[in-house]
Amino acid sequence: MSNAKQTIETGKAVLGIEFGSTRIKAVLVNETGEPIASGAHDWENRLEDGIWTYSLDDIWTGLTDCYGRLAEDVKEKYDTVITSLAAIGFSGMMHGYMAFDKDGELLVPFRTWRNTITGEAAAALTKEFSFNIPQRWSIAHLYQAILNGEEHVGNISYFTTLAGYIHWKLTGEKVLGVGEASGMFPIDAKTRDYNQTMIDKFDALVAPKGYPWKLREILPKVLVAGEAAGTLSAEGAKLLDKSGNLSAGIPLCPPEGDAGTGMAATNSVAVRTGNVSAGTSVFAMVVLEEDLKNVHEELDMVTTPSGDTVAMVHCNNCTSDLNAWVGLFKEFAEAFGMKPDMNELFGTLYRKALEGDKDCGGLLAYNYFSGEPVTGLNEGRPLFVRRPDAHFTLANFMRSHLYASLATLKIGLDILLKEEKVKVDRIYGHGGLFKTKGVGQGILAAAMDAPVAVMETAGEGGPWGMALLASYMVHKAEGETLEQYLSGKIFGGETGTVMEPDPADVAGFDAYIENYKKALEAEMAAVETMPIL
Repeated sequence: MSNAKQTIETGKAVLGIEFGSTRIKAVLVNETGEPIASGAHDWENRLEDGIWTYSLDDIWTGLTDCYGRLAEDVKEKYDTVITSLAAIGFSGMMHGYMAFDKDGELLVPFRTWRNTITGEAAAALTKEFSFNIPQRWSIAHLYQAILNGEEHVGNISYFTTLAGYIHWKLTGEKVLGVGEASGMFPIDAKTRDYNQTMIDKFDALVAPKGYPWKLREILPKVLVAGEAAGTLSAEGAKLLDKSGNLSAGIPLCPPEGDAGTGMAATNSVAVRTGNVSAGTSVFAMVVLEEDLKNVHEELDMVTTPSGDTVAMVHCNNCTSDLNAWVGLFKEFAEAFGMKPDMNELFGTLYRKALEGDKDCGGLLAYNYFSGEPVTGLNEGRPLFVRRPDAHFTLANFMRSHLYASLATLKIGLDILLKEEKVKVDRIYGHGGLFKTKGVGQGILAAAMDAPVAVMETAGEGGPWGMALLASYMVHKAEGETLEQYLSGKIFGGETGTVMEPDPADVAGFDAYIENYKKALEAEMAAVETMPIL
């Protein structure tokens, strides 16, 4: 404790803050990357006029509350205040669309990754570039706005992601880490910058519109892990810390996306390593030895924070429906006068799932709160269905929802691992789904038919990964790569707890997936017949 207090008081602590879909979390670490304090703020996206969004007020009140809770944690644990830091890093949900005019004013409400409103643009750009452009990518949002004839496009001076926006407002720098940038526009693996050939194609495509900008002029500058990305301005310090204790001049590392922070948090930035991040959304990332043979709409090509090529399977939906059902069980308990601890409730229900039939006994669940491009749905309706002769037990019910949380991911991973024959030496799981020991981990191992490791730090997740990227910037040795820094100085050879796939679980999940694919028409019918009011 005394060491941590000294680290904080001498300004040697490093801060990582990540804007997740349902929580903004801050993690403070010491010089060796160990978490010493944290703070969090819960928030929710809103569906307004058919657009999933967060308001600017949501963003800033959430950030200051999150930082304030971190400061409270520091005061409570160490009886001191944060006045300076060695470095700060911000990350957020990747992709989406935040467009600003020359005065820095937001032109249209923030369009998050969750929106599936850019199908026409994504398809056109995929064809134009011969490169998969998913619906949630920033360039798809921009091009869809152009196709829609939206007036604001001609007034764009800058567009960026959530992490890029926050970093800009706190430092004045219009930059992005390469991993986050790879979710805005395709990256050239050789230059570690936007693919210039594709930028030229885009500019030619929109030239007839006569806009006063060229694409590169309105995109953030790309930086790789370890590069300096500006310092906290006096105005930025006030935005972050309402108490006024935090001083300006603190260096910031390149802002990254939640995919990049997940790779850092699981030490999976090296070739033939991978990780699965499972929270509100779920995505799997595998660092490739070589390019894929074919273009697959189910697979996104992004990069590590250092710029190495990564194949990603991204699914919009993971634990939201699962969490909603656990909330229902909480209400049930409260109706009987009980006050359940949520961690205990999640753990109990998750472990109960292990008692269920391997194929869930005739129960099926679709966790689609929003659209799911991997399975061709532009909208979603959470759906639970069972055969009349199903084995309807609590264990099967929970197992079916845990399977559902990874079902769409499995469909995409089967393409990567079985069709493209991509080799993976190790997969790390992190995020909320893996907090209950051995449950989400075992189900992921069954989905992938591969060993899955979870580290003790899995619950720290993205904000911790962001703190590690900030630490790398200030603590790396001359010529030390991110992979070397993480493996040697942070993880020290730790590989976590590994679970091998159970053949019976693999067969059960395969059987579940076959039924899941066949009954997708029921989910599609629910979307058609139950419009959102």
